[in-house]
Amino acid sequence: MRPASLLIAAVTGLIWGVTAMVVIGVTLTLITGEVAMPQATAAGLAGILAALVLVWRQSSDSAGGLPASALSALTLFLVLMVASFAAPFGLPLSTVPVWQACGLVVFVAGAAWAIRLCLSGARLGKMSRYEREVIYIRVAKGTGFVVFSIIVALPFYVMVMTSLKSQQALLANPLDLSIDVSQGLDGLLRSYVELFTKFNFGRYLLVSTFVSVATVVLTLLFSVPGAYAVSRLKFPGQAFLARSVLLIYMVPAIVLVIPLYAVFSQLGLRNTLTGLLIVYPATTIPVALYMLQGYFRGLPSELEEAGLMDGLSRIGVILKITLPLSLPALASVSLYVFMIAWNEFLFAFMFLDDPDIFTLSRGVVSLNSSEVPRQHLMAGAVIATVPVLFIFLWFERFLVRGLTAGSVKG
Repeated sequence: MRPASLLIAAVTGLIWGVTAMVVIGVTLTLITGEVAMPQATAAGLAGILAALVLVWRQSSDSAGGLPASALSALTLFLVLMVASFAAPFGLPLSTVPVWQACGLVVFVAGAAWAIRLCLSGARLGKMSRYEREVIYIRVAKGTGFVVFSIIVALPFYVMVMTSLKSQQALLANPLDLSIDVSQGLDGLLRSYVELFTKFNFGRYLLVSTFVSVATVVLTLLFSVPGAYAVSRLKFPGQAFLARSVLLIYMVPAIVLVIPLYAVFSQLGLRNTLTGLLIVYPATTIPVALYMLQGYFRGLPSELEEAGLMDGLSRIGVILKITLPLSLPALASVSLYVFMIAWNEFLFAFMFLDDPDIFTLSRGVVSLNSSEVPRQHLMAGAVIATVPVLFIFLWFERFLVRGLTAGSVKG
């Protein structure tokens, strides 16, 4: 037996045992409302022994007995129950027994599966540097995936569950984020209905949609010709313009908002959507121009030269050749600009005072008051998040293709 092999296996089991127990314990608390105290020490010990058993079994020449993964999972379960005195989540077994049983099954299956993936092929004995690095990478990728998934999913889960609660339930137990189906669909969606009937959220949605779509249109109208000129035409300062187009992002928005507030007040553009439609494209055109010029450079120039020889004007070449070939980039830029305009808050908060023209982000902030129940604020946040989330998921393939286009030549 090599100490290095044992140490790698033990650390891997410790990481996954503790990670799985903490995640499932917190989830159990959110689902049931019972404050779980995950036994991380017992889970870590169980994970260490399960990993060592797995590696030992994989190193054994005997083909009889339980498979390595099954033996590892059984060890994980038995050691956890013994080390935690049959209370892996720090709760009596009589408390939410069904949920505790589900959590225990998920813990054993998830931790054993993760240990099996990370230590697949590991043996008791000398390990090469490559074999050790493969295990390091597996553990790092797995824990990173779990951690970042929790960072993204947990706030969204809390937001959605809070929006479905009643004021009485939130006051009685703020940690209970389970769904009370006994109140029916009308009771669950009461906060959403009241937002549209009492807080004018239908108009906020229309205003945000109009502003975001108009920002996309204005951005493309200016950035497409600009990106084409920078990538195809020759003129003094071309290289400097191509490299310096993103310098505007070196200036924080909070620095610009005060002088813009003063200027717009004098020009009568404050508290109007016109003011937003001036500011938003000004902040999105540089990044759109930067993204598109890389894509235009990757298009074969011979196609445009052939169009010019066939009698097309430069505008005709752009409309009939360049733009049809650039649809992935245009889709990704449109999606990116739409998300920026939809989620923008600072300028909308500073410039808009009239509730009739509030954008959705500005409308959600207006709910942050002691007079408005917390579930209404969370419902407003859900309404602001879900549309752009679905749009992003639908157009994700265009976004990835557009962002990577033009990065490799040839």
